[in-house]
Amino acid sequence: MNIGIDIRAAKWYRGTGIGTYTYQLINALNTLDYDNRFMLFSDNTPLDIKFKSNFNFKPLPTIQSKNFWDNVKIPAELTPNMVDIYHTPQNGIGLPINHNLPFVITLHDTIPIHMPETVGENYLNLFNTHMRSIIDRCDGIITVSEFSREDISKDFNFPKEKIHVTYLASEPIYKPTSKHICNNILKKYYSIPNNYILYVGGFSPRKNISGLIEAFSKIERKLPNDMVLVIAGTKGKSYDIYKSLSEKLHISNKVLFPGFISMEHMPYLYSGAELLVYPSFYEGFGLPPIEAMACGTPVIASNATSIPEILGDSALLCPPQDIDILAENILSVISNDNLKNLLIEKGFEKSNSLTWETTAKKTMEAYKKILK
Repeated sequence: MNIGIDIRAAKWYRGTGIGTYTYQLINALNTLDYDNRFMLFSDNTPLDIKFKSNFNFKPLPTIQSKNFWDNVKIPAELTPNMVDIYHTPQNGIGLPINHNLPFVITLHDTIPIHMPETVGENYLNLFNTHMRSIIDRCDGIITVSEFSREDISKDFNFPKEKIHVTYLASEPIYKPTSKHICNNILKKYYSIPNNYILYVGGFSPRKNISGLIEAFSKIERKLPNDMVLVIAGTKGKSYDIYKSLSEKLHISNKVLFPGFISMEHMPYLYSGAELLVYPSFYEGFGLPPIEAMACGTPVIASNATSIPEILGDSALLCPPQDIDILAENILSVISNDNLKNLLIEKGFEKSNSLTWETTAKKTMEAYKKILK
Protein backbone atom coordinates (compact mmCIF):
# COMPACT_ATOMS: atom_id res chain seq x y z
CA MET A 1 0.00 0.00 0.00
CA ASN A 2 0.95 3.63 -0.53
CA ILE A 3 -0.47 5.41 2.51
CA GLY A 4 -0.80 9.18 2.93
CA ILE A 5 -1.14 10.62 6.46
CA ASP A 6 -1.62 14.24 7.51
CA ILE A 7 0.78 14.49 10.48
CA ARG A 8 0.50 18.22 11.28
CA ALA A 9 -1.08 17.57 14.68
CA ALA A 10 2.00 15.58 15.73
CA LYS A 11 4.14 18.69 15.26
CA TRP A 12 1.85 21.53 16.29
CA TYR A 13 -0.36 19.96 18.93
CA ARG A 14 1.91 17.55 20.80
CA GLY A 15 0.87 17.12 24.43
CA THR A 16 -2.84 17.09 23.61
CA GLY A 17 -4.81 13.93 22.91
CA ILE A 18 -4.88 14.48 19.14
CA GLY A 19 -1.22 15.48 18.91
CA THR A 20 -0.07 12.57 21.07
CA TYR A 21 -2.18 10.12 19.07
CA THR A 22 -0.82 11.32 15.72
CA TYR A 23 2.81 11.33 16.88
CA GLN A 24 2.68 7.90 18.49
CA LEU A 25 0.76 6.37 15.57
CA ILE A 26 3.38 7.35 12.99
CA ASN A 27 6.20 6.47 15.40
CA ALA A 28 4.78 2.96 15.86
CA LEU A 29 4.13 2.54 12.13
CA ASN A 30 7.74 3.52 11.47
CA THR A 31 8.94 0.91 13.97
CA LEU A 32 6.73 -1.91 12.72
CA ASP A 33 6.23 -1.51 8.98
CA TYR A 34 8.82 -2.36 6.34
CA ASP A 35 6.52 -3.40 3.50
CA ASN A 36 4.30 -0.40 2.79
CA ARG A 37 5.18 3.11 1.64
CA PHE A 38 4.11 6.16 3.62
CA MET A 39 3.83 9.75 2.48
CA LEU A 40 3.62 12.10 5.47
CA PHE A 41 1.99 15.46 4.77
CA SER A 42 3.22 18.34 6.94
CA ASP A 43 5.30 21.50 7.00
CA ASN A 44 9.11 21.46 6.99
CA THR A 45 9.51 21.33 10.78
CA PRO A 46 11.49 18.19 11.65
CA LEU A 47 10.17 15.51 13.98
CA ASP A 48 12.43 13.70 16.46
CA ILE A 49 11.76 10.36 14.75
CA LYS A 50 14.39 8.64 12.60
CA PHE A 51 12.22 7.54 9.69
CA LYS A 52 13.06 4.52 7.56
CA SER A 53 13.41 4.69 3.80
CA ASN A 54 9.77 3.73 3.19
CA PHE A 55 8.67 7.03 4.78
CA ASN A 56 8.72 10.24 2.73
CA PHE A 57 7.45 13.80 3.30
CA LYS A 58 5.17 16.02 1.28
CA PRO A 59 5.15 19.71 2.37
CA LEU A 60 1.87 21.53 2.95
CA PRO A 61 1.35 25.31 2.94
CA THR A 62 1.09 27.21 6.22
CA ILE A 63 -0.12 30.65 7.21
CA GLN A 64 0.95 32.94 10.03
CA SER A 65 -1.60 32.17 12.72
CA LYS A 66 -1.50 31.31 16.43
CA ASN A 67 -4.65 29.22 16.00
CA PHE A 68 -3.81 25.56 15.32
CA TRP A 69 -7.02 24.96 13.37
CA ASP A 70 -6.33 27.82 10.92
CA ASN A 71 -3.37 25.89 9.54
CA VAL A 72 -4.73 22.37 9.91
CA LYS A 73 -7.90 23.13 7.93
CA ILE A 74 -5.74 23.86 4.84
CA PRO A 75 -6.11 20.62 2.84
CA ALA A 76 -3.48 18.72 0.89
CA GLU A 77 -3.75 18.73 -2.87
CA LEU A 78 -4.00 15.08 -3.83
CA THR A 79 -3.79 13.80 -7.37
CA PRO A 80 -4.96 10.35 -8.50
CA ASN A 81 -2.34 7.62 -7.91
CA MET A 82 -0.36 9.82 -5.49
CA VAL A 83 -1.36 7.45 -2.65
CA ASP A 84 -3.75 4.50 -2.32
CA ILE A 85 -5.47 5.84 0.80
CA TYR A 86 -5.33 9.16 2.69
CA HIS A 87 -5.73 9.50 6.47
CA THR A 88 -6.57 12.70 8.36
CA PRO A 89 -6.14 11.98 12.10
CA GLN A 90 -7.28 15.33 13.59
CA ASN A 91 -11.05 14.70 13.53
CA GLY A 92 -11.07 15.04 9.74
CA ILE A 93 -10.23 18.76 9.75
CA GLY A 94 -8.13 19.43 6.65
CA LEU A 95 -9.56 16.55 4.62
CA PRO A 96 -9.25 17.42 0.91
CA ILE A 97 -12.41 18.47 -0.93
CA ASN A 98 -11.77 16.45 -4.10
CA HIS A 99 -12.61 12.87 -3.23
CA ASN A 100 -10.51 11.17 -5.90
CA LEU A 101 -9.12 8.33 -3.74
CA PRO A 102 -10.19 6.49 -0.53
CA PHE A 103 -10.35 8.74 2.54
CA VAL A 104 -10.22 7.76 6.21
CA ILE A 105 -10.36 10.08 9.22
CA THR A 106 -9.87 9.54 12.92
CA LEU A 107 -12.87 11.07 14.70
CA HIS A 108 -12.13 10.89 18.41
CA ASP A 109 -15.61 11.81 19.65
CA THR A 110 -18.75 13.79 18.86
CA ILE A 111 -18.69 16.01 21.94
CA PRO A 112 -19.64 19.14 19.90
CA ILE A 113 -23.02 17.49 19.26
CA HIS A 114 -23.67 16.31 22.81
CA MET A 115 -22.07 19.10 24.88
CA PRO A 116 -21.52 22.04 22.49
CA GLU A 117 -21.30 24.52 25.36
CA THR A 118 -18.07 22.85 26.51
CA VAL A 119 -16.19 23.06 23.18
CA GLY A 120 -13.87 25.86 22.09
CA GLU A 121 -15.48 28.36 19.72
CA ASN A 122 -13.08 27.80 16.80
CA TYR A 123 -13.40 24.03 16.80
CA LEU A 124 -17.17 24.16 17.38
CA ASN A 125 -17.59 26.39 14.33
CA LEU A 126 -15.42 24.08 12.22
CA PHE A 127 -17.30 21.02 13.42
CA ASN A 128 -20.75 22.52 12.80
CA THR A 129 -19.78 23.93 9.42
CA HIS A 130 -17.72 21.10 7.92
CA MET A 131 -18.15 17.79 9.76
CA ARG A 132 -21.20 16.61 7.87
CA SER A 133 -19.47 17.07 4.51
CA ILE A 134 -16.26 15.51 5.89
CA ILE A 135 -18.19 12.41 6.97
CA ASP A 136 -19.85 12.22 3.56
CA ARG A 137 -16.40 12.06 1.92
CA CYS A 138 -15.15 9.26 4.20
CA ASP A 139 -14.75 5.69 3.03
CA GLY A 140 -14.06 4.67 6.61
CA ILE A 141 -13.64 6.16 10.08
CA ILE A 142 -11.22 5.25 12.86
CA THR A 143 -12.20 6.08 16.42
CA VAL A 144 -10.83 5.42 19.88
CA SER A 145 -13.57 3.51 21.74
CA GLU A 146 -16.66 1.41 21.14
CA PHE A 147 -18.61 4.18 22.86
CA SER A 148 -17.45 6.72 20.26
CA ARG A 149 -18.18 4.20 17.51
CA GLU A 150 -21.81 4.04 18.64
CA ASP A 151 -22.06 7.84 18.90
CA ILE A 152 -20.58 8.45 15.45
CA SER A 153 -22.84 5.89 13.84
CA LYS A 154 -25.97 7.37 15.45
CA ASP A 155 -25.03 11.04 15.11
CA PHE A 156 -24.10 10.84 11.41
CA ASN A 157 -26.07 7.79 10.30
CA PHE A 158 -22.76 6.25 9.24
CA PRO A 159 -22.52 2.45 8.76
CA LYS A 160 -21.13 0.92 11.94
CA GLU A 161 -19.19 -1.70 9.97
CA LYS A 162 -17.15 1.12 8.40
CA ILE A 163 -16.09 2.49 11.81
CA HIS A 164 -12.93 0.88 13.22
CA VAL A 165 -11.85 1.09 16.88
CA THR A 166 -8.20 1.51 17.85
CA TYR A 167 -7.54 2.16 21.54
CA LEU A 168 -4.86 4.62 22.64
CA ALA A 169 -1.99 4.04 25.09
CA SER A 170 0.35 5.88 27.41
CA GLU A 171 3.63 7.14 25.98
CA PRO A 172 6.92 5.45 26.95
CA ILE A 173 7.94 8.41 29.14
CA TYR A 174 5.24 7.49 31.65
CA LYS A 175 6.73 5.17 34.26
CA PRO A 176 7.14 5.26 38.04
CA THR A 177 9.67 7.67 39.49
CA SER A 178 10.67 8.03 43.15
CA LYS A 179 8.63 10.62 45.00
CA HIS A 180 11.81 12.28 46.28
CA ILE A 181 12.93 13.08 42.72
CA CYS A 182 9.40 14.15 41.73
CA ASN A 183 9.01 16.44 44.73
CA ASN A 184 12.32 18.20 44.11
CA ILE A 185 11.49 18.92 40.45
CA LEU A 186 7.88 19.96 41.09
CA LYS A 187 8.88 22.30 43.92
CA LYS A 188 11.64 23.89 41.85
CA TYR A 189 9.60 24.57 38.70
CA TYR A 190 5.99 24.80 39.85
CA SER A 191 5.99 25.33 43.65
CA ILE A 192 3.92 22.16 44.08
CA PRO A 193 4.20 20.72 47.62
CA ASN A 194 4.92 17.07 48.42
CA ASN A 195 1.45 15.80 49.32
CA TYR A 196 -1.23 16.30 46.69
CA ILE A 197 -4.26 14.94 44.88
CA LEU A 198 -4.03 15.54 41.13
CA TYR A 199 -6.30 16.47 38.27
CA VAL A 200 -4.98 16.58 34.67
CA GLY A 201 -7.06 17.03 31.51
CA GLY A 202 -8.04 20.50 30.39
CA PHE A 203 -10.28 23.22 31.82
CA SER A 204 -13.47 22.57 29.83
CA PRO A 205 -16.70 22.49 31.90
CA ARG A 206 -17.27 18.90 30.73
CA LYS A 207 -14.24 17.87 32.79
CA ASN A 208 -16.24 18.52 35.97
CA ILE A 209 -13.51 20.42 37.79
CA SER A 210 -16.14 22.31 39.80
CA GLY A 211 -17.48 18.98 41.05
CA LEU A 212 -13.96 17.90 42.04
CA ILE A 213 -13.36 21.14 43.97
CA GLU A 214 -16.68 20.74 45.80
CA ALA A 215 -15.90 17.11 46.64
CA PHE A 216 -12.46 18.09 47.94
CA SER A 217 -14.02 20.82 50.12
CA LYS A 218 -16.28 18.25 51.82
CA ILE A 219 -13.36 16.12 53.05
CA GLU A 220 -10.52 18.64 53.20
CA ARG A 221 -10.48 18.64 57.03
CA LYS A 222 -10.39 14.84 57.15
CA LEU A 223 -7.31 14.66 54.93
CA PRO A 224 -3.71 15.15 56.11
CA ASN A 225 -3.11 18.82 56.95
CA ASP A 226 -0.52 19.29 54.23
CA MET A 227 -2.56 17.68 51.42
CA VAL A 228 -3.65 19.96 48.56
CA LEU A 229 -5.57 19.59 45.31
CA VAL A 230 -3.49 20.34 42.20
CA ILE A 231 -5.43 21.24 39.04
CA ALA A 232 -2.78 21.21 36.33
CA GLY A 233 -2.83 22.62 32.83
CA THR A 234 -3.08 25.83 30.86
CA LYS A 235 -5.64 28.06 32.53
CA GLY A 236 -8.58 28.18 30.13
CA LYS A 237 -11.57 30.48 30.07
CA SER A 238 -13.15 28.62 33.00
CA TYR A 239 -10.18 29.24 35.32
CA ASP A 240 -11.82 32.24 37.02
CA ILE A 241 -14.89 30.10 37.79
CA TYR A 242 -12.78 27.43 39.49
CA LYS A 243 -10.66 29.94 41.37
CA SER A 244 -13.76 31.79 42.61
CA LEU A 245 -15.37 28.53 43.68
CA SER A 246 -12.34 27.53 45.76
CA GLU A 247 -12.46 30.97 47.42
CA LYS A 248 -16.19 30.68 48.07
CA LEU A 249 -15.64 27.29 49.71
CA HIS A 250 -12.76 28.74 51.81
CA ILE A 251 -10.17 26.31 50.43
CA SER A 252 -8.28 28.60 48.06
CA ASN A 253 -5.07 27.94 50.01
CA LYS A 254 -5.54 24.21 49.36
CA VAL A 255 -6.41 24.31 45.64
CA LEU A 256 -3.39 25.02 43.42
CA PHE A 257 -3.38 25.97 39.73
CA PRO A 258 0.27 25.62 38.62
CA GLY A 259 -0.56 26.30 34.95
CA PHE A 260 1.09 24.61 31.99
CA ILE A 261 3.31 21.63 32.85
CA SER A 262 5.98 20.83 30.28
CA MET A 263 5.76 17.38 28.76
CA GLU A 264 9.13 16.36 30.17
CA HIS A 265 7.80 17.05 33.68
CA MET A 266 4.43 15.30 33.31
CA PRO A 267 5.76 11.88 34.48
CA TYR A 268 6.98 13.54 37.68
CA LEU A 269 3.59 15.19 38.19
CA TYR A 270 1.78 11.85 37.89
CA SER A 271 4.33 9.83 39.90
CA GLY A 272 4.44 12.39 42.71
CA ALA A 273 0.66 12.39 43.24
CA GLU A 274 -1.14 10.35 45.89
CA LEU A 275 -4.11 9.99 43.58
CA LEU A 276 -5.42 11.13 40.18
CA VAL A 277 -9.09 12.13 40.06
CA TYR A 278 -10.72 12.26 36.62
CA PRO A 279 -14.43 13.05 37.11
CA SER A 280 -15.26 13.95 33.49
CA PHE A 281 -18.83 14.02 32.21
CA TYR A 282 -17.88 12.97 28.68
CA GLU A 283 -14.83 11.37 27.04
CA GLY A 284 -14.13 9.66 23.74
CA PHE A 285 -11.22 7.87 25.43
CA GLY A 286 -9.46 9.85 28.18
CA LEU A 287 -5.65 9.43 28.29
CA PRO A 288 -4.70 10.95 31.69
CA PRO A 289 -5.94 7.98 33.77
CA ILE A 290 -3.88 5.56 31.64
CA GLU A 291 -0.82 7.81 31.90
CA ALA A 292 -1.24 8.05 35.68
CA MET A 293 -1.61 4.27 35.99
CA ALA A 294 1.61 3.76 34.01
CA CYS A 295 3.33 5.94 36.63
CA GLY A 296 1.99 3.83 39.51
CA THR A 297 -0.64 6.33 40.65
CA PRO A 298 -4.12 5.11 41.71
CA VAL A 299 -7.08 6.56 39.82
CA ILE A 300 -10.63 7.61 40.62
CA ALA A 301 -12.71 8.36 37.52
CA SER A 302 -16.29 8.88 36.47
CA ASN A 303 -18.46 6.00 35.27
CA ALA A 304 -19.75 8.00 32.29
CA THR A 305 -19.45 7.58 28.49
CA SER A 306 -16.31 5.69 27.36
CA ILE A 307 -14.49 5.71 30.70
CA PRO A 308 -15.81 2.37 32.10
CA GLU A 309 -15.03 0.69 28.77
CA ILE A 310 -11.43 1.88 28.85
CA LEU A 311 -10.64 1.57 32.57
CA GLY A 312 -12.79 -1.37 33.69
CA ASP A 313 -11.97 -2.32 37.29
CA SER A 314 -8.53 -0.69 37.20
CA ALA A 315 -9.96 2.53 38.69
CA LEU A 316 -12.55 3.38 41.31
CA LEU A 317 -15.51 4.61 39.24
CA CYS A 318 -18.37 6.81 40.43
CA PRO A 319 -21.19 8.94 38.97
CA PRO A 320 -19.70 12.34 38.05
CA GLN A 321 -22.83 14.16 39.23
CA ASP A 322 -22.68 12.68 42.75
CA ILE A 323 -20.36 14.94 44.72
CA ASP A 324 -20.83 13.02 47.97
CA ILE A 325 -19.78 9.67 46.49
CA LEU A 326 -16.81 11.31 44.75
CA ALA A 327 -15.72 12.81 48.08
CA GLU A 328 -16.14 9.48 49.89
CA ASN A 329 -14.09 7.67 47.24
CA ILE A 330 -11.25 10.18 47.48
CA LEU A 331 -11.16 9.80 51.25
CA SER A 332 -11.27 6.00 50.95
CA VAL A 333 -8.26 5.81 48.64
CA ILE A 334 -6.21 8.29 50.66
CA SER A 335 -6.94 6.54 53.97
CA ASN A 336 -6.93 2.88 52.88
CA ASP A 337 -3.52 1.55 51.86
CA ASN A 338 -4.93 -1.82 50.79
CA LEU A 339 -7.36 -0.15 48.38
CA LYS A 340 -4.65 2.17 47.11
CA ASN A 341 -2.22 -0.70 46.46
CA LEU A 342 -4.93 -2.73 44.71
CA LEU A 343 -5.68 0.18 42.37
CA ILE A 344 -1.97 0.66 41.67
CA GLU A 345 -1.59 -3.04 40.78
CA LYS A 346 -4.67 -3.07 38.55
CA GLY A 347 -3.57 0.21 37.00
CA PHE A 348 -0.24 -1.28 35.93
CA GLU A 349 -2.07 -4.23 34.37
CA LYS A 350 -4.38 -1.94 32.44
CA SER A 351 -1.71 0.49 31.19
CA ASN A 352 0.54 -2.42 30.15
CA SER A 353 -2.30 -3.98 28.14
CA LEU A 354 -2.55 -0.90 25.90
CA THR A 355 0.29 -0.26 23.44
CA TRP A 356 0.87 2.02 20.47
CA GLU A 357 2.11 -1.00 18.53
CA THR A 358 -1.39 -2.48 18.84
CA THR A 359 -2.88 0.86 17.79
CA ALA A 360 -0.67 0.87 14.68
CA LYS A 361 -1.47 -2.75 13.77
CA LYS A 362 -5.22 -2.17 14.09
CA THR A 363 -4.87 1.01 12.01
CA MET A 364 -3.20 -0.97 9.23
CA GLU A 365 -6.01 -3.53 9.44
CA ALA A 366 -8.51 -0.69 9.07
CA TYR A 367 -6.71 0.67 5.99
CA LYS A 368 -6.86 -2.78 4.35
CA LYS A 369 -10.56 -3.21 5.11
CA ILE A 370 -11.36 0.26 3.79
CA LEU A 371 -9.44 -0.37 0.56
CA LYS A 372 -11.36 -3.63 0.03
